[in-house]
Amino acid sequence: MQWETVIGLEIHAQLSTQSKIFSGSATTFGAAPNTQASLIDLAMPGTLPVLNQEAVRMACQFGLAINAEIAERNVFARKNYFYPDLPKGYQTSQMDHPIVGKGHLDITLEDGTVKRVGITRAHLEEDAGKSLHEDFHGMSGIDLNRAGTPLLEIVSEPDIRSAKEAVAYVKAIHAMVRYLGICDGNMAEGSLRCDCNVSVRPKGQAEFGTRAEIKNVNSFRFIEKAINHEVQRQIELIEDGGKVVQETRLYDPNKDETRSMRSKEEANDYRYFPCPDLLPVVIERAFLEELRGQLPELPDQKRERFESQYGLSAYDASVLSASREMADYFEQVQAICADAKLAANWVMGELSSLLNKDGLEIEQSPVSAEHLGGMILRLKDGTINGKAAKTVFAAMAEGEGSPDEIIKAKDLVQNTDSGAVEKLLDDVLAANAEQVEQYRASDEAKRGKMFGFFVGQAMKAAKGKANPAQVNELLKKKLEG
Repeated sequence: MQWETVIGLEIHAQLSTQSKIFSGSATTFGAAPNTQASLIDLAMPGTLPVLNQEAVRMACQFGLAINAEIAERNVFARKNYFYPDLPKGYQTSQMDHPIVGKGHLDITLEDGTVKRVGITRAHLEEDAGKSLHEDFHGMSGIDLNRAGTPLLEIVSEPDIRSAKEAVAYVKAIHAMVRYLGICDGNMAEGSLRCDCNVSVRPKGQAEFGTRAEIKNVNSFRFIEKAINHEVQRQIELIEDGGKVVQETRLYDPNKDETRSMRSKEEANDYRYFPCPDLLPVVIERAFLEELRGQLPELPDQKRERFESQYGLSAYDASVLSASREMADYFEQVQAICADAKLAANWVMGELSSLLNKDGLEIEQSPVSAEHLGGMILRLKDGTINGKAAKTVFAAMAEGEGSPDEIIKAKDLVQNTDSGAVEKLLDDVLAANAEQVEQYRASDEAKRGKMFGFFVGQAMKAAKGKANPAQVNELLKKKLEG
């Protein structure tokens, strides 16, 4: 039997506000336990929440960016359950009246096709605290620093059909919230977490299968691996005569497997009801129109502009617009060197390789956009050749100075004096007279291979400082002569 995978994702994006959603406590990551928990976060009797306007603004920005309906009136509700890191005994969230309604996001798949994924809703809620199970000798500690941190929960339609599509969707959301500046997207710190609802059904069947939810997956790689494992588990279970149980599961990256955590939420009664401490939020049209006018250029818009304005390929434009920081860096380099293709090649090639090797983000690059643009200028005007450019780049990465300073210090200026280059080539051909005769006696196919030998010898004799184009041109004339 052939199976079809059906996936819906719930992404929790931590909003980049300076304080929590209902209190004035800070939201800085990495503070000592319980140093960022106020009386409100601790749920002390008599304390009352005050809604953070910035969280509302950020949620509306996201809604506008995904062409969603934004509710003029949205209501906070209490989701009642007991857990040690939830001092109030309930989570303040939104149920029946979320701030952001139906919208959509277009994702680009590996084969270049574009798929539209529906977004059911995005609602505001507070995060819970954190239970710590290490170093407590059989007991657990509670850190409430995270309690009350504002979250935007983004719920997709079950439109995703593979693990790779799921990763493409999460990457698109990740890029979107970072472009908007509403979430830093740091998955390692839990700023963006994903719950994956996965089910399978026979191909052609309209009815959905029973789904399992994989909670809190925190990397693109783990999302793909967790979904693939869960799909395989469900198919094998059904084909062996079993039934998929609706439940919550956890993904263990060390064992590359999902395991049961608890029966699914629908088995619980959260007794949602409107929060009596918070008034309904009324969004005015004028406020939304003001926000719409402040939206930055979004990833798809930037990608299209890179293709039309700079003549980049769809692939190059897609890679360079994947993050706002990468796009800004590229445009700064391009503005200096006035060569979009060369700028794209160096940013996507040498620079990206350097950043990946050292585990750095683009904003941490040891090579500034100004220096990279300046180096490409020297490559374009013939001051240095391609080999020397790599030497200059490596030196810039080590902090050895500007391109011009490095070129001077390392004596990398290429020799473009045609007379000097011709004499050097004459010496090379004289030293390899036998190979010259073989070359002249050979057919076109063999000549092509042998020509590379002479170029190599010439560049070696020039200590890499000759102009390769000039060497090729003069060498061809001499060999044919």
